[in-house]
Amino acid sequence: MAAREFVTLEVSEGVGTIRLDRPKMNAINEQLHWEVRGAAQEAGERADVRAVVLYGGERVFAAGADIKAMAGLTRTSMVAWGRELTSSFAEVARIPKPVIAAITGYALGGGYELALCADFRIMGTNAKVGQPEIQLGVIPGAGGTQRLARLVGPAKAKDLVFTGRHVSAEEAMEMGLADAVVPDDEVHATAVAMARKFAAGPPRALAAAKQAIDEGLDGDLATGLALESRLFAELFDTEDQKTGMASFLEHGPGRATFSGR
Repeated sequence: MAAREFVTLEVSEGVGTIRLDRPKMNAINEQLHWEVRGAAQEAGERADVRAVVLYGGERVFAAGADIKAMAGLTRTSMVAWGRELTSSFAEVARIPKPVIAAITGYALGGGYELALCADFRIMGTNAKVGQPEIQLGVIPGAGGTQRLARLVGPAKAKDLVFTGRHVSAEEAMEMGLADAVVPDDEVHATAVAMARKFAAGPPRALAAAKQAIDEGLDGDLATGLALESRLFAELFDTEDQKTGMASFLEHGPGRATFSGR
């Protein structure tokens, strides 16, 4: 597997940390988002990774897209650039495992769009998030209008997108932009602890649950219920289902050890 310059995947005790490290602010350029795509694909395929943490380091998650790299693009060139960026972020959203974004410092523009691809977002007390693209004369182009509206509803999404304002951790928690706020120096450890709880669960059932929720939201209720019913039934072919139910009958809930098969 080719070495990545700005993104690493470090695995420990079932948790894979996808770490962004492009000085100084993890600005998202073409190389970085391609490396994120590769790390997401690797994390999704590796059996020793059962949950994932997205992390930009102690100082910043990702301050946004590399505006210097984008400023000279035309409409035609931006079509291709935007398509590939969206595809890279979609690869993160498609990881069939629980994904937690650990946000320190700033997660703005493309940085927060990347965090929106996670299942959960943990913020440091001094972190700030937002979609400031309107201040540049454009709009979010990698999920900031779509994933954000699905997360907090259209009115709150429009507030953030129309104004481009930065949102504090406290307000982010109130709005539903974050799932937990902890001291800055505890962000990564908190995300890893959360990921380890998921990593102890049945991987195929977790993947099915994620698929049912994510894909179900994109259709009508009847279609979602049919998807849920199919995925539920398919899990009765797994070893983990038999292990989980046998453990429940013998020892009660929450004591099964799952193999992932």
